[in-house]
Amino acid sequence: MLDRTVGTPKKRGRARSLGVVALAACTGLVLSACGSTKDTVSSDGDGDGTGKVGVILPLLTSPFWQSYNDYVPKMAKSEGVDALKTVNSNSDPSQQITDINNQLNQGVKGLVVAPLDSAAIEAGLDQAERKGVPVVAVDVAPEKGKVAMVVRANNVAYGEQACDYLGKHITSGKVVQIMGDLASVNGRDRSEAFRACVKEKFPKLKVLEIPAKWESDTAASKLDTLLNANPDIKGIYMQAGGVYLAPTLQTLKSKGLLKKTGEAGHIAIVSNDGIPQEFDAIRKGEIDATVSQPADLYAKYGMYYIKAAMAGKTFKVGPTDHDSEIVKLSSGILEDQLPAPLVTKENVDDPDLWGNSVG
Repeated sequence: MLDRTVGTPKKRGRARSLGVVALAACTGLVLSACGSTKDTVSSDGDGDGTGKVGVILPLLTSPFWQSYNDYVPKMAKSEGVDALKTVNSNSDPSQQITDINNQLNQGVKGLVVAPLDSAAIEAGLDQAERKGVPVVAVDVAPEKGKVAMVVRANNVAYGEQACDYLGKHITSGKVVQIMGDLASVNGRDRSEAFRACVKEKFPKLKVLEIPAKWESDTAASKLDTLLNANPDIKGIYMQAGGVYLAPTLQTLKSKGLLKKTGEAGHIAIVSNDGIPQEFDAIRKGEIDATVSQPADLYAKYGMYYIKAAMAGKTFKVGPTDHDSEIVKLSSGILEDQLPAPLVTKENVDDPDLWGNSVG
């Protein structure tokens, strides 16, 4: 599906997180075994970073996760990681714990996991810790449990970017945010940030909300009901284009509300993922913008950090040389916040965007 390996992106501005502790200037050893990234690290063990690595996906029904899944073997090879075939937890947090157990029983020396539920994943993390197996979390930060690193973008910034775009293009009226699963920190961060930003910066906008749990059918049904009662909607923020794009556009079309940008009655839409389908919708004028969540870099740095952790390396807060910032969350967990640019018609054809490298 992918025709090339994506390397370090051009500078696009560092993500910043709300509620993190102040960053400290750090010095340390260069992790030469894992590429050119000069994150500050220290060695707590004598491991050599080798061994089988299990990779557990949350789902495969979204084009975003399909793309991540395709990147995994490519990035594992480029980072020198012996990754097993990926395992799909199929949107079931309980199944994800079972999947972690199964991988541990196969004798993996490391795990890269994209948690479905920020709280429920603790059980799996505890099992890995008891066996001395390091874990890197991708996309979602656990509320508790031990992980070597969270590889993620700033989800607070996702909600704020969507708010800023809609607020600057809509002077007043009703806007809808189609939310993700609020059992996930991602759903909570995006929802709370969007809501707070609108309240602070654009008080003439009224936010209506659809809790959709990352489910396309739920999003379509609830949006249909909401539009029946509120046909005067002026804007929509979709928190996951991979699952919400198609049902949202189809629902608007069925009601005669899908107007292209520039046409009278156009509903401004901002999405979140950066998949090719969103880029095509931007080019067609069906949606206005999307936040490009870095599927390629999630795979790349998931492999980078698990190799480091298996070699006994630990990390500290501070800037990296791949245009990101390692921060400490309120839970004490470290998170590498990767860049996630806003994509509009002005930059949708940028070849450095991972969504333009998918064949």
